[in-house]
Amino acid sequence: MTRTSKKKNMGCCEAGQASADMACCKVDAVIAIDERGQIVLPKDVREKAKIKAGDKFAVVSCECAGKVGVIALIKTDAFEDTVKGMLSPLTQGAHSRIRNGGE
Repeated sequence: MTRTSKKKNMGCCEAGQASADMACCKVDAVIAIDERGQIVLPKDVREKAKIKAGDKFAVVSCECAGKVGVIALIKTDAFEDTVKGMLSPLTQGAHSRIRNGGE
């Protein structure tokens, strides 16, 4: 018999399921977009993320069934490492095939 937690709708952070190397996502703030399409990140969020004026971000959107449901801001320095990590296995495999004559 499988037991289920009574704590429903709880993120990995609160449920104690996140390991030290696992990302933990939660709602830090609810913000509004002004008439010019701009947002303001609350000061406590900026401080927590060590965001300062001039920092650059990649805007990443996730689409499902033709609708964007998630928009994430990723610091470009972190984004570069993420992309390299994702592409490294692919490029290594491609380089290996090229060296072996396309096999």
